[in-house]
Amino acid sequence: MNWTTETLNRINQADDLYIAPFRANGIAGTPTWIWEVVVDNRLFVRAYNGKKSSWYQSAMANKEGIIQAAGQEFNVTFQSINDAPLLSKIDDAYQATYAPSPYVAPMIAEQPRQATVEIQPKDNK
Repeated sequence: MNWTTETLNRINQADDLYIAPFRANGIAGTPTWIWEVVVDNRLFVRAYNGKKSSWYQSAMANKEGIIQAAGQEFNVTFQSINDAPLLSKIDDAYQATYAPSPYVAPMIAEQPRQATVEIQPKDNK
């Protein structure tokens, strides 16, 4: 399942994405506010603290969770991204979206870059 362009635009413009991957017990973790970017009509996030981030570890272990964004809640899946050309596009999107924040440089550094996650909609009936 893919995001609609309209939904992606709303999420991207709102800049209020909260991520809550499911824990091992199937319950969503505490929602964490996180920067998101849209690249090639796909939604991506990065863990500021890299792969040791607790939300990232849950997302990779359980592959599912919930996001809250643009006034809605979505059931989603998570997939790790390690395609170099795509990661470079994601770097560019972080720079374009969040400049001149001092946190942009750390978000495109190697540790967060290795913890890049694509968020895809699941069943949101």
